[in-house]
Amino acid sequence: MTIISKLDCVMAARGVGTTELARKVGITSTNLSRFKKGKVKCVRFTTLNALCRELKCQPMDLLSYLPDED
Repeated sequence: MTIISKLDCVMAARGVGTTELARKVGITSTNLSRFKKGKVKCVRFTTLNALCRELKCQPMDLLSYLPDED
């Protein structure tokens, strides 16, 4: 199972930069960049909620699931 971050695409579509979004969400730019690159092991619901609020989107817009090949 692989979870893919689509945060960079949503940010680009909304014209929002990393520094600006990180400030509004209340996380560091480093952590936001790690989320964009899919380098995080977990995401707090409070962070996901803040991202969706600021980007006016749903969690499914930020993440997608890629099942393992059997």
